[in-house]
Amino acid sequence: MSGKLCIVPTPVGNLADMTPRAVETLRSAALVLAEDTRTSAVLMKHFGISTPMASHHKFNEHKSLDPILDRIAAGETIALVSDAGTPGISDPGFMLARECRRRGLTVETLPGATAFVPALVSSGLPCDRFFFEGFLPVKKGRASRLEFLAALPVTFIIYESPLRLAKTLAALAEACGPDRPAAVVREISKMHETVARDTLSALAEFYSANQPKGEIVIVVGGMERPDASERRHKNKYRPDNDIQPSEL
Repeated sequence: MSGKLCIVPTPVGNLADMTPRAVETLRSAALVLAEDTRTSAVLMKHFGISTPMASHHKFNEHKSLDPILDRIAAGETIALVSDAGTPGISDPGFMLARECRRRGLTVETLPGATAFVPALVSSGLPCDRFFFEGFLPVKKGRASRLEFLAALPVTFIIYESPLRLAKTLAALAEACGPDRPAAVVREISKMHETVARDTLSALAEFYSANQPKGEIVIVVGGMERPDASERRHKNKYRPDNDIQPSEL
């Protein structure tokens, strides 16, 4: 019997978003690898899952890699979860999946929760084509990434901490222009989920005076081509927000 690695998405907020297949996969695995076993223990307890857990995160993944691969090669099914969302998307998981592929081991990824998809769709910005940046560099390379993102002709998505949100919005307004349309999506699928749509400068001004809490996704409209200027004036972006910043 051949083993496999199962990559299992977990809810980004509401536990009701956990799929029956994900629950069954975690129950039937020989081991669940968790980014933080304390965080995942809440999920496991909620669904009555008693599978043993072990830590697997960016600080120990190089050391734990070979023993995990050996167990999979020996026929065991091992599941991987992160604190929230899909492992590998701004979370540990890529390295383990890559090494499984290199060894010819099966990798099975379940479809499921990730924060940027609902944020993108809820933003009201074009989502037929988009660029996912994830977290920006904190220092080195940050300016060049902002310059790159500002020139993209498609909507782009950034993950950010609430403590850095206002500073990042101000930097985006400088790089992209103050009137670039954007959305700040907070606490996706949770009780206090909010979607604030406005220009980058207006959002930066609001959040500099009102520091938010929780998980943050920034969605920014792409640079318009010169030939799109006429269409822009005919159908100007209007911040007819579900929630205006002043209402948060």
